[in-house]
Amino acid sequence: MPQVLDPGEARTMDEFIAQLRLLKAWAGNPSITEITRRVHRDWQRAGRPRNEWPARSTVGNCFQLGRRRPNSDLLLAVVRVLVRGEEATVSLWRQALRTVLGEAEAAARVSAYDRLPAAPPVFLGRARPAAGTAAALRADGPAGVVVLDGPAGVGKTSLALHVARRLHARRPAGAPVLFADLRGHAPNSPAADPAAVLETFLRLLGVAGDRVPHGVDARRVLYRRLLAGTGALVVLDDAADADQIHALLPGDPGCRALVTSRRTLCPPGATRLSVPPLAPAASVQLLRRTAGAGRDAADTGALRRIAADLGHLPLALTVIGRHMRDHPGWTLDDYYREPVITLALEDGARGALAASDARLTAGPRRLLRLLALHPLPRTDLAGAAALAGEGERTVRDHLDALTAAHLLTEPEPGWFRLHELVRAYAEERICVDLPGTSIRQALGRVLAHCATAHPAREVPAPRELPVLRRLNSGGTWAEVSHAQTASAARVLAA
Repeated sequence: MPQVLDPGEARTMDEFIAQLRLLKAWAGNPSITEITRRVHRDWQRAGRPRNEWPARSTVGNCFQLGRRRPNSDLLLAVVRVLVRGEEATVSLWRQALRTVLGEAEAAARVSAYDRLPAAPPVFLGRARPAAGTAAALRADGPAGVVVLDGPAGVGKTSLALHVARRLHARRPAGAPVLFADLRGHAPNSPAADPAAVLETFLRLLGVAGDRVPHGVDARRVLYRRLLAGTGALVVLDDAADADQIHALLPGDPGCRALVTSRRTLCPPGATRLSVPPLAPAASVQLLRRTAGAGRDAADTGALRRIAADLGHLPLALTVIGRHMRDHPGWTLDDYYREPVITLALEDGARGALAASDARLTAGPRRLLRLLALHPLPRTDLAGAAALAGEGERTVRDHLDALTAAHLLTEPEPGWFRLHELVRAYAEERICVDLPGTSIRQALGRVLAHCATAHPAREVPAPRELPVLRRLNSGGTWAEVSHAQTASAARVLAA
């Protein structure tokens, strides 16, 4: 069977149906009438009563998108007809359908409430972003929507809840407040289904279960009608994309919505604000606060170095602060870059980055790993193209995708930089996901590029690159990489 017919790639019911349509075309595109006739024949042979045989229109519905409650038995009967009873293939489709239905069921499980979650235990260094977010929410405008975006662990949810609590306290008495965790980048769960979130919101707004309409469009109409004129505040945390939040926005000038996402989103009329990492002084303060009074943290210089290694991300700083609190035998000198990065990745950062990584397409995902090979802290388009071995137009699209996912920053136009934790994650993944041949070729291309584009004194010797130290621990690769890096060093020194 052609590779395009791989039902295991489907993660939603619509994707499964799309594969089923391709299977129908692969099977010679039989008519719905013919497929129905074959299903009737198979079910008659199996002894199933005639009153269970599907109508032609029911079989035709198997190929329609947007289905929420499919007839699994009939879908597999259609597959069996199309593959002419080949049981091994039917088994693959059966497993794919089970996976899709499990994903759909998980997506329908939502965390939505008519109250705000508890405030974060520590909230430091966010006075300016909080003021800017509050001002944007208070501003007059038809949308009344503010989107906070930024990388994993930067503190978007904490900032959103802090601002939302203060804003809600000033809203009219009785104004509804709604919160939903959309799980857009949850490591082990699918993104929440907007239709399921709307159903929960409607119930929280007093709609009886038997009065909740079917379909996301009908639910959106009722939802917006109930919120109109109420001054409601809606907080949508961890949005996957603009499509997921479209139906969940109040759509009323008197209501306000605050959205967080790791992706760059900006619905029509919304205000987009990027949440930056903490300032160095606030990072040190967070480390001290989390480590506790029992920890000797007087060495501000050491704490600043640790914070810089973590890129001033609140999630990573909190992880290390807790490690300091729980391991009094460690001195500050023990927290040098390697253990600090490893500890931060082990305690949550790796899973968060992997979730963002999983949403990338193949090109940006490959480039993310290759960027760990670049000998300089930042790269331009030409350097990225040298790493990827692709044309600049294609690589620019990859860079834009990585930037939109906040896995790459563009501190100044045309120059790109990996966050410290993202670089460490990419260093891990390149050893797993790319063959040594591709790595050697990419390294050779980027070092040759650097030899001509940058003064030799700016470029570290290849043996000093952290990713090569990691790669060199692999045995066979070490023998090849030493020769490769020695040759590159001679080019740079020339």
